[in-house]
Amino acid sequence: MNHQGVQPYLHGDKSQSVAFHDGVEPLRKFMLAHTRPDEIALFVKAAKAATPATPQSVPLTTLIPAFVLSELRAAFIIGFVVYIPFLVVDMVVSASLMSMGMMMLPPVTVSLPFKMLLFVMVNGWGLVITALVASY
Repeated sequence: MNHQGVQPYLHGDKSQSVAFHDGVEPLRKFMLAHTRPDEIALFVKAAKAATPATPQSVPLTTLIPAFVLSELRAAFIIGFVVYIPFLVVDMVVSASLMSMGMMMLPPVTVSLPFKMLLFVMVNGWGLVITALVASY
């Protein structure tokens, strides 16, 4: 975007509209490659617009929100996958405390160190970063 649009505009080689059109093309290609067709169809339907003939003819006003929705979906999936093991640890600790008759001890006090240990032992940050990078 910088090479095709911003720098030529700053040097006076392109007008503002030409620089925008040339500079947005790499962004458009990236967003089209990483946006689910279902989200694009959803925003085309919501805008009550005609179905684009090709993916390249999707307007930016439709493509940008569809891309954001696709990214939010991926983020919620990653968050859910990270949350499930912690929920299991909470349930195991709560059940263990209840079976020992320790009803007044908050399960969070006991489960937090186990959650942190679990996250460190399975290389949690590495898994999260790998999932983020693999989504592209």
